Amino acid sequence: MNFLMSYRFPFLCAAIFGLTGVVLGAAGAHGSLRQRLDAFGTHGNWETAVQYQLIHAVVLLFVALWWKLNAGDKNRRTARAAGLLVLGVGFFSGSIYVLALGGPRWLGPVTPVGGLLLVGGWGLLLLEAIFGPKPARP
Repeated sequence: MNFLMSYRFPFLCAAIFGLTGVVLGAAGAHGSLRQRLDAFGTHGNWETAVQYQLIHAVVLLFVALWWKLNAGDKNRRTARAAGLLVLGVGFFSGSIYVLALGGPRWLGPVTPVGGLLLVGGWGLLLLEAIFGPKPARP
């Protein structure tokens, strides 16, 4: 079975996003990175990127759980939702991290693309909630 079409993909991404989100959040709150962000006036931007990354790490855990328990490996809507959320976090938070550190301004338009990917992932989750498999009765 293709790993990207398995509940293990969002589970792995959730773990990576959670781990790196905590590390990046702590790094941005202390020491020389905090001083650099304060000098650029981008500490709030950094915190926003961390917040979105951590929130979506938790969401991906729930997506993985739903996929494993209800959707099965054949559910393309859940797979696409997970993929959009992963790409959305990468584009949204990733571009904000780079920009907050003084990265090239041409990355600015990447952030709203990431936001649209996140919205698309949430939209597919909404469709899954409405049209997805019905839970088994006890």
